[in-house]
Amino acid sequence: MLRLVSSSQKIAAPLLAAWAFSGALADDAPPPAPAAPQDYAIHGQATFVLQGTPGFRSPYSGTNSLAPDQRKETIDATLYIGVRPWAGAEIWANPEVDQGFGLSNTLGVAGFPSAEAYKVGKKSPYLRLQRAFFRQTIDLGGASETVEAQANQLGGSHTANRIVLTIGKFGVGDVFDTNKYAHDPRGDFLNWSLVDTGSFDYAADAWGYSTGVAAEWYQGPWTLRAGAFNLSKIPNGETLESGFQQYQIDGEIEHRHTIAGRDGAVRVTVFRNRGEFGRFDDALALAAATGTTPDTALVRTRRTRAGADLNIEQAVTDSIGVFARAGFANGQIEPYDFTDIDRSAQLGVSIDGKDWGRPGDTIGVAAVVNGISKGHERYLDAGGIGVLVGDGRLPHPGDEAIGEAYYDWKAIKGIEISLDYQLVGNPGYNRDRGPANIFAVRLHGQF
Repeated sequence: MLRLVSSSQKIAAPLLAAWAFSGALADDAPPPAPAAPQDYAIHGQATFVLQGTPGFRSPYSGTNSLAPDQRKETIDATLYIGVRPWAGAEIWANPEVDQGFGLSNTLGVAGFPSAEAYKVGKKSPYLRLQRAFFRQTIDLGGASETVEAQANQLGGSHTANRIVLTIGKFGVGDVFDTNKYAHDPRGDFLNWSLVDTGSFDYAADAWGYSTGVAAEWYQGPWTLRAGAFNLSKIPNGETLESGFQQYQIDGEIEHRHTIAGRDGAVRVTVFRNRGEFGRFDDALALAAATGTTPDTALVRTRRTRAGADLNIEQAVTDSIGVFARAGFANGQIEPYDFTDIDRSAQLGVSIDGKDWGRPGDTIGVAAVVNGISKGHERYLDAGGIGVLVGDGRLPHPGDEAIGEAYYDWKAIKGIEISLDYQLVGNPGYNRDRGPANIFAVRLHGQF
């Protein structure tokens, strides 16, 4: 542990020197002229998370169990380098240094408690190119809207009606299933199944990124999105397909609205995965015939796994926003690139600190319930292991019930410190284990 912390301190030093620029026009100022387009930009961030859990009930454990009495840390430092080759176009590259481990090496809970922890952990810092993509915005008319300069977005303007095309390496969640209150583990909720819909088995390598193309059509209050992405070569793998031999198709419709003058949005997202997947019942039948432990890897064949989710965000006051997500996927076939969740529902609230004299500070409180199919339960009870869970047996299954609360303190511009608490009931869908209390501190800096 001392070695891990030492490595983190070397990378976390930029946190103390990060800064951010912000501004606002007075209420009585005239409407701004269209912003001059930014030709290039360099942004950066660094995030450190220390997370731990004390003892909890654990009468037995398996290969993918969450262990009691542990603490782990992760850190990442990212550069966002962008350039505009011509009008409406942007090219971005995101080199990133990562280091550290999630609890139990990111195993033991389907709704894993830190989305800053990847499915691969290393003691020493290592460099990866997480994103490298091209984006083209095509204006279609309507009111001119200012585009703020930020990571992976050059400042300028576009029209309200437009088409946006993105191609290259990026996250499916950069485009689909977004939510302004719960989608950024570097600034809001940490739990995997709160950052995204838990049942959304989005295409990704072990770090959460894929290669593909996405198209968005903005027209009035509506947006239609579609995308095609490479799955990993093997479930939860480090290497992506390169030619869509195994792929995902995504679709989304979004409607933006106001209720009592407050902004809100509703999104419906669907996905269809096509590749070499195993059925739980097939794995159980083979294991019974051979006297072995069930393994979906032994029964994989060309199949389709699909799912859908509903995603809602709504401002209630100037400082309070609420959100909800609910989704499901085919629970007879193994999840592929995300986590072991066949159905999920979440509800939460985000409160800005302006009401107590701390504008920019945020309190977030949310609950999520994750579930799996009966076939999935039988597979885990027979000793099968999944993407993240597998206690060796599951005689008393139950839904994972997770609550999370955090306070994000804006210490100075560009520097944030968060305290986070999660209560995980039935970790790995196992009523014999837990509940687990999980505590975290997060340091984040950006410029």
